[in-house]
This record gives sequence, structure tokens and C-alpha cells, in this order.
Amino acid sequence: MRAGARLLLSGVSFTVSPGDRIGLVGRNGAGKTTLMNALAGRARPAAGTVTRTGPVGFLAQDSRAADPATTVTERILSARGLDLALRQLRKAEAAMADAAGPGALERAMSAYARAEAAFQAGGGYAAEAEAARVAAGVGLPDRVMHEPVGTLSGGQRRRVELARILFAGHGGTLLLDEPTNHLDADSLAWLRAFLRAHTGGLVVISHDTGLLGDVVNRVFHLDATRATIDVHNTGWTTYLTQRDTDERRRARERAGAERKAAALHAQADKMKARSATAVTARSMARRADRLLSGLEPARRTEKTAKIRLPEPAPCGRMPLGAAGLAKSYGDHRVLAGVDLAVDRGSRLVVLGLNGAGKTTLLRVLAGEERPDAGRVVHGHGLRLGYFAQEHDTLDGARTVRENLAAAAPHLTDGEARHVLGAFLFSGADADKPAGVLSGGEKTRLALAGLVHSGANVLLLDEPTNNLDPASRGEVLAAVGSYPGAIVMVTHDEGAVDALRPDRVLLLPDADEDLWNEDYRDLISLA
Repeated sequence: MRAGARLLLSGVSFTVSPGDRIGLVGRNGAGKTTLMNALAGRARPAAGTVTRTGPVGFLAQDSRAADPATTVTERILSARGLDLALRQLRKAEAAMADAAGPGALERAMSAYARAEAAFQAGGGYAAEAEAARVAAGVGLPDRVMHEPVGTLSGGQRRRVELARILFAGHGGTLLLDEPTNHLDADSLAWLRAFLRAHTGGLVVISHDTGLLGDVVNRVFHLDATRATIDVHNTGWTTYLTQRDTDERRRARERAGAERKAAALHAQADKMKARSATAVTARSMARRADRLLSGLEPARRTEKTAKIRLPEPAPCGRMPLGAAGLAKSYGDHRVLAGVDLAVDRGSRLVVLGLNGAGKTTLLRVLAGEERPDAGRVVHGHGLRLGYFAQEHDTLDGARTVRENLAAAAPHLTDGEARHVLGAFLFSGADADKPAGVLSGGEKTRLALAGLVHSGANVLLLDEPTNNLDPASRGEVLAAVGSYPGAIVMVTHDEGAVDALRPDRVLLLPDADEDLWNEDYRDLISLA
């Protein structure tokens, strides 16, 4: 596998069999999502083949795959081809209700009989009930089942796609790329139980170590420094123990070999000056070189992005506010009467269930959407920085460098490349289209765009999603040290700890309160 000119994987062979529950792990940008796309048939490898001997269900990181006009039930049923049959059934029901006479009613009843037969042949009402159970398991409320997907929040759309893939399961192979994003604690517990009971194959990319510990029985570590996969036929906890043990063993072996090689080279240097011992000296030097060449290659320390947030520009006492904000999608009221005052340097966390309007609020505050009522108040000197949950601020058709140039047009090309290098986009990576980046890489690029923005109010929507532990630590450290104001939506307790909020806004009721530890229990529900 390649990403542009960069080699991601070479000479890798493996099999995913029924009962295999594989955790695919590695640093952001190592190629996990690229490999998953190849396994799912969405991308072609540069060499080699992928053979599928059964059904494959793929949950991609992008949750916007569905036609926004499709209802939630239809989208989930489409995994087994039942959506068309259900639409025909509903159409026939409407025709019977609207029939203007005996002839029209008879034709409508015949159409209904045909539609019902097709629906029952695909599993019928039992399949529809199963789809509803799966949807409830991942935390989709019953009220959204007949709503268009386009009216849902980003978190709810993600859950719809997860429910669709799990409904498709039927013993096939599931390929899940960060399936725990946007799930609350109850849905996480349900998902873990579902995956443990899955009888087909499973390959999961996740930075949720709890999920990996509960579910996987094999670990594939994608090693970006050697362009290969280390296969471990163990569970997650055993893998971590073995990895640490192997690293210590390799370090001891290398240190011992280096000491012996150094002694042999020193002795050879003393002996090579005399003709009588020159042959022996060369032999000793070769032996020293063999000692080192026989060792496993030292693993290079993987780089970590040095993530920082902008130096905030001066501003007034209250740079951002909102008065009476309201927003609806169709008949569904998302925001109602939201009043907000974001003071200079203040730190606000927004909590609420999926669909409560958290992302909508940030989009309205950022000017990405217009409220139906109320207004957003820009105070003196306001400079907004917006980090979108679904990376909506990035243009997938533009390169990494072009996206940064759009966010920070005052940077020279050399300055832009320096910033990108700090965020681990070096060399040819800067010229990759943003659309091919992994979720973690998109997160890094979006944050890079904020660095030189001078923003004094940051709107951060799930900034730690898709990040490996090292990158997540960098983001949290940057959040903790940022002196400007922050409004954050997150389900990550570590992100709230780094934020150290002084206030909390609870949606959908728009209740604002001073932060206290009693609100911590609500974070995992967000």
C-alpha cells in the first residue's frame, strides 16, 4: 500500500477468519484507514491482492455516506436491500388509503400484496424489528427512526451508519473504523457485547483501549517505520505485556552486542598495525559486524506532532455572546432560547445527549449556519477559531498545504511548510489531497489551521476524536495552556480535565451553571 510516493506497507500477508476479532493499531497516519479501505474494496493496493470469500460490512470514518433524504429505518434496512421493498410497501399503503373507488382500491391492494411478499422474502417485519433493536443498542431513540438522515446530528448519523453495518452482520466480516466515536457509556457496553458475540471476522481500528481489551483476540500493529504489520495472536492485555517484554529484551540484546562489538573492534584496532596479527584483526572486525547485523533492527521512536494553539489577539471583556438562539430542522426543534456570554479567557463545556444540539450550537456560533431566531453577538476584537467535528472546514479536493494556506493566507510557502512539519506533514505529505487523510491526520490539519489565526475564542467540537494516545496528549496539553476563551463539546473526560471549565451549558434545556464535579457523570453520556 502507498499514500502518494510514501510506502505504507510492503509484502504483508494475513487471513481474517470467522471468530478472529482483530485490533488494527498504530500511530495516526501509519496507514490503518488506507488498509481498511483496501480490505473493503474501496481502494486498490499498489501490489498484491485482497480476496473476499463472504459478505463484508465496512464502517468508514465519514458518517455522511447516506442520502440525506433517506429515513433512518430505510438507511439501516438498506444493508440487506430491504429499503426499496419497504418504500414500495409504504407507497401501496398510501395508495389504499387514498383510493377513489373500488377499481383503484383493488389495484392498490394488489400492489400492496406484491410489495408485502417482496418485503417478507427479505426478512420482513422480523428484520425491521431487528433493525430497531440494533438502532436502540447504539443509542438511537425511537423518535428518529422515521426522520431523514440529513436532519440528524453528526453523532446520530455516525450511529446510523454503525447500526446499518451491525444489522448487515449475519456472520460476515465487519471492518469498523473508530466505531466508538459519539457513543455514550450504555451504547459502548452494548457494542462490546455485540462484537464479542459476533461469529464472523472482525477488524477494528480504535483508540478506545477498553473496547480493545474487552473484544479483540488478535492484534495487528502497523509499524510505519518498517512498512509492515506485526501480528500478535493474543488479546490486547497480553499483547501490551509482550510488547513491553520484547522491547526490554531487544534493548538488552542490543546493548550486550554493542559492548562485545566495541571490545572486538578495539582489540582489532590494536592488532591490525602488526602484519603478524592483521589477518586476525580483520576476522575480529568481521565478527563484531556480524554481531550487530544479526540483531533485530532498532525501532525508531515515532514522531509526535508538537501541537500548539494560537496566541490570542487582544479583545474586549466579552468577545462572544448569543441571545435567544433557536434552530429547527423540519419539525424537530434543536435549539430553543439559548443565551450565552463568553467572557475573555473563559472556559465553557457543552454537555447533552446526541441530538441535543451541541454541534448545531457551535455551527451557529461559528457562522456556519443561521439561527431561525435570536442572534450571535460579536464583541470588540473577536477572532473566532472553529474546529468542526466532521472536519467540515477542510476542503477534501485541496492539498494539505492549500488547506493551511486558506486558513492562514498571510503565511509564506516556507512558513506554511514549517507549520505543517510541526504537525507531521513533511515532504510529499504536504501535497496530498485532504480527502485521503485519516481521521487523525484531518484533526492535526484542522488544528494546524488554527495556529496562526490569532483566534481569541475557540469553538472545539470533539477535538480528540480519532487521535492516537500520543497525539491526544499533545492536544490536551495545548488546550490546558491556551489563554484565550474556549467553548468545547466533548465526551472525553480527559479533555474536560484539560479544559478546567468554569461553566457548563446543558442542552437541550439551555441551562447554564458554574462547573462542579457533580457534572462529571454527564460527560460519558454526551
